[in-house]
Amino acid sequence: MNWNWDSAWPAPAKLNLFLHVVGRRADGYHLLQTVFRFIDLADTLRFEPRDDGQIVLATPTPGVPDEQNLVVRAAEALKKVGAGGTAPSQLGATIHVEKRIPMGGGLGGGSSNAATTLIALNHLWGCGRSREELQEIGLALGADVPIFIHGRNCFAEGVGERFTDVAVPDDWYLLTMPDSHVPTPEIFRSPALRRDTPAIAPADWCPGWGHNDLEPVACALYPEVARHLGHLRKHGDARMTGSGACCFVAFENAAAAKAALDSLPASMRGVVVAGLPAHPLVTLSD
Repeated sequence: MNWNWDSAWPAPAKLNLFLHVVGRRADGYHLLQTVFRFIDLADTLRFEPRDDGQIVLATPTPGVPDEQNLVVRAAEALKKVGAGGTAPSQLGATIHVEKRIPMGGGLGGGSSNAATTLIALNHLWGCGRSREELQEIGLALGADVPIFIHGRNCFAEGVGERFTDVAVPDDWYLLTMPDSHVPTPEIFRSPALRRDTPAIAPADWCPGWGHNDLEPVACALYPEVARHLGHLRKHGDARMTGSGACCFVAFENAAAAKAALDSLPASMRGVVVAGLPAHPLVTLSD
């Protein structure tokens, strides 16, 4: 595809197929192991060139000042590295974000938006930064941003910056969205959070293995998450993704996932999504 200023740039969501907290660094950052899986639920970003050096977010997020928005921060961070003979002060863009990924759901929407901003503007501005350089910029914005730049389903370690690509099934998922906004810091601060799950080697992971260490804490604080998981477990090994609140269960085909969706109580919101073989922009970050 010929990606340009007229393109609609996708920012897909992710699922954590498992999520273990295996330790904690001296600086307080938690050490994690997880498998990231991209799905076809996605936000869409559009970019308009500006020659005045301004980064303008045309679609502000309610309650989030523009200067704190990850999309704006990503664009400003890339501006600092410049582009060839173009001074950073001349690099500008107006950015439109069409949201479909719920906030506070553990689906990585904000991180994905930031990653797509870095990938897109690196291409549109002609910055010429490598995937590894973009990942370094992204890590300063948030632990999940680099995975979306990496662009492949993978086993991640550390604070989320070390990747080993893994094969995942061509599954479909019933994804439910509890009416709860779960703040990630609240979950990680909890004294009830287990932080000593034994680490494994990436080669020892297989689909269906593991659990989510954050899930018991989220369920205790937000009973609606526990209610959704209880219903989904009628269909299989349901799990919470990330720090919540969204929950999912896997199916081998779309028809089975759709049948499970149709069985949801009227009070539960859900959607059927497909797993992706890779991020749609993976070739642009190579």
